[in-house]
This record gives sequence, structure tokens and C-alpha cells, in this order.
Amino acid sequence: MQFVNDAIDWLLSVTQLDGFQIILLTLPLAIIQNFLGCFPFATLILLHISALGIVNGLIISWLVSIVASLVVYFCCRYWFAEWFDRKMSRFETKYEKWKKYFQLYGVWTIILMRTLPIMPNNVIAFLSSISSIRPHAYLISSIIGNLSHIWLFGIISSSIVFPDTDIRVLLGAYLVFFALMTVAFFVYLRMNKTAGSRA
Repeated sequence: MQFVNDAIDWLLSVTQLDGFQIILLTLPLAIIQNFLGCFPFATLILLHISALGIVNGLIISWLVSIVASLVVYFCCRYWFAEWFDRKMSRFETKYEKWKKYFQLYGVWTIILMRTLPIMPNNVIAFLSSISSIRPHAYLISSIIGNLSHIWLFGIISSSIVFPDTDIRVLLGAYLVFFALMTVAFFVYLRMNKTAGSRA
């Protein structure tokens, strides 16, 4: 991790990128991170917050994470699907329960995995690409899941980067967002149960 941090610092000093131009550096790094998982995405979130402030930093982190996750998903689904499916077969037992959750809960499984540090971003994209999740559903889950994850991380990291910042509004808004997501999930379960009983 120290090597990664030093490398990013070196890239910043060489490119002299500042403000929103930092996206020219962080977007390629996010795509690499989503493919290889060689460093935590939190590194880029902190970089965005430090360069752009809390609100702009979180928004840019969210947009960058969506683009990176979509790039990995479509590459694995349409270009490397057969190769990756063979590779993942070695870990079929390890990820079997998550494949079952994909079948039961669809996009909600991805939203949960992206919200909480259950699984690395690259593995989430890999598993999604070989699952029955459709591209439009994956897009929705990435938009909501990445928003939830980055919002939550922003609450935690903002108190470190900007210790004098009042995060009560950020925290309160997230709690409302989380409550709405919880209600939506139970409505989804209720609708599925009703549809199943009719069938």
C-alpha cells in the first residue's frame, strides 16, 4: 500500500493535475483498480476529497466508480467471458452462496456488496458479468450501490481529512437514504412473494 500511495503521489507531482483535472488520473486508476484490485478504491476517494472538497470529491468518486465498474463488467461479459468463467470455476465453492443470492435478490445483492466491504469491487464485477444480471440492472445496482458505499465512506473519511467539518447533515441524509433503501428492499420482497404465490 505504501508503494501504491507513493506511486500516486509521484503521478500527481509529474502530471501537475489539480482540481477537476485530477479525473484524468483517477479514472484510469479506478479502471485498473476494478480489474486488478491492487489497491483499495478508498485511496481514490480520499484523493478526490482532498483535491475537490467533501461534496465535489464524493460526487466525482461516485461517477468515476460507476464508469470503472461498467468498463470491467462489459469487458468481462463480452470479451473475456469464457476465459473468466473457467478461472472462476476454481473458486465455485467459495462464491456459490453469492451466486445463489444473485438469483434470489438480483440487483439488491450487488447493492449490499458494494455498500459494505464484503467483497472487492473487481470480484463483484466479475461475478456479475457471468451471472444472470442484465446490463441495465447492473447499471442500476452500480449507481445505487456505489453511491451508498462512497457516501458511507465519505462520512467516515471526512472527519479525518477535514476534522473541523460538521458531518451531521451528511450523516442525516445518509440515514434517510438508507431507510428508503430498506423500505424499497422489503417492497421488492413483498412483490416477489405475491408474484410467486400467484404463479
